[in-house]
Amino acid sequence: MTYITRLIFYALVFLSILTGCQNGGGSGNADNYPARPITFLVPWSAGGMTDLSSRALAAVMQKHIGQPVNVINRTGGGGVIGHLALSQARPDGYTVGAVTVEITMMHNMGLTDLSYQDYTPLSLIIDNAASVTVRADAPYNTLQELLDAIKANPGSLKASGTARGAIWDLARIGFLSAAGLQESDMPWVPSQGAAPALQELIAGGVDVVTASMSEVDALRQAGQVKTLAVMADERLQKFPQVPTLKELGIDWQSSGWVSVCAPKDLPEDIKTKLETAIKAAMEDPEFVNALTSAGSQIRSMQGQALLDFMQQQDQKNSQAMEMAGLKQKAQ
Repeated sequence: MTYITRLIFYALVFLSILTGCQNGGGSGNADNYPARPITFLVPWSAGGMTDLSSRALAAVMQKHIGQPVNVINRTGGGGVIGHLALSQARPDGYTVGAVTVEITMMHNMGLTDLSYQDYTPLSLIIDNAASVTVRADAPYNTLQELLDAIKANPGSLKASGTARGAIWDLARIGFLSAAGLQESDMPWVPSQGAAPALQELIAGGVDVVTASMSEVDALRQAGQVKTLAVMADERLQKFPQVPTLKELGIDWQSSGWVSVCAPKDLPEDIKTKLETAIKAAMEDPEFVNALTSAGSQIRSMQGQALLDFMQQQDQKNSQAMEMAGLKQKAQ
């Protein structure tokens, strides 16, 4: 091979490599997408509802996308680390992840500048309404009786469900405000989550838990707690006997939701393929049975409707945090 021939050969190899890098080794080409496994990032620990729903979706989604979908938990920083990792991933369709309701709260708490606008939303998958749950032997059997007790002795009854300023705390704040009460009328006792809060409820350390129905259902079935209302637009299909706040004259809804997103600027053709696969997975009996058994509320939403939903949730939770004096700018 002559010197000139070698130069031409190496130039062609270099151009081939450069083109492959620009296309992500084929990863940016929707014609053969996906050509390799997809990573599904989860910003919360294994065992929680976000992890459970994400793994159930990933397991079924791979049947409809034609490649393995591997779940990786990227935890820490109150959810910031996993959400940040997803936002910084390459927008080629090979990294997707769970973006949860906390994305509407973390930037309001000064933890990060991230918001829902830093992603390409693909689909909502679950939307678990908060509940107002008390001990089975509590002296109030209706929500009105609980409200009367709060009004009679402001500050004497305490609530819990998660950390201060997290979603179930915001559920309490909004509920009290919509009922004409102050945030201080039923103070918050922070906990590491719904499970320890419910144990504290049973032990008598707190009086009310505002966690989701999926989290309180096992204790309800065991006869240890009773739920007075759910913070949903309409009664939940699995719990038709539990009234909503709205039908009791209190216009407030709050829920812990999980969406699937990709990094911002995902190509439209790849976005369409992912949305189609996720929708098919969510309609698959395997996914439906897994989530229903866990007591979770499946809710499919895509496109502009999902963007509007996330924007509304961001505004709503921002207002609730400002009301509680929790809102601050990221450092």
